[in-house]
Formats: sequence, C-alpha cells, structure tokens
Amino acid sequence: MNNFPSKEVVESIRKRYPVGSRVELLHMNDPQAPTIGTIGTVIGVDDIGSIMVRWSNDSSLSVVYGEDSCRVVE
Repeated sequence: MNNFPSKEVVESIRKRYPVGSRVELLHMNDPQAPTIGTIGTVIGVDDIGSIMVRWSNDSSLSVVYGEDSCRVVE
C-alpha cells in the first residue's frame, strides 16, 4: 500500500493551488526548508500531489502532500 493521493485528490490540489498563486509556508519537514512564513509562487502540482513552489529565498523545495503545509495568500 502506498500513501499517494488518488487522481481526484491531486486534481483538487491543482484547483486549490493553481500555477501562479502565492502561498505562505506553514510547515515543512525538511532541514533545508525555508523559514516558516516564507512566501512563494506555485509553479505546478506533480502527480503525487506535491505543490512545486519557487520560494522568495530562491529555494524550490516542494510542499509534500501529507507532510508539509502551506496556504494561499492574496
């Protein structure tokens, strides 16, 4: 058994985090993670539901489905 989301879940993530939307990092389980509160721009959502982000500090770590979290900012 894997922990990957269904295609329907991935599609809902893509709708919630469209390319170009701005997000704020809330939690990332990675030693190289940007600081909590860092803002970035969504560049896509991959097939396993990870939100690919170009962070304002030039990092490009993805927000991993089920592990990390971010929120859309206006």
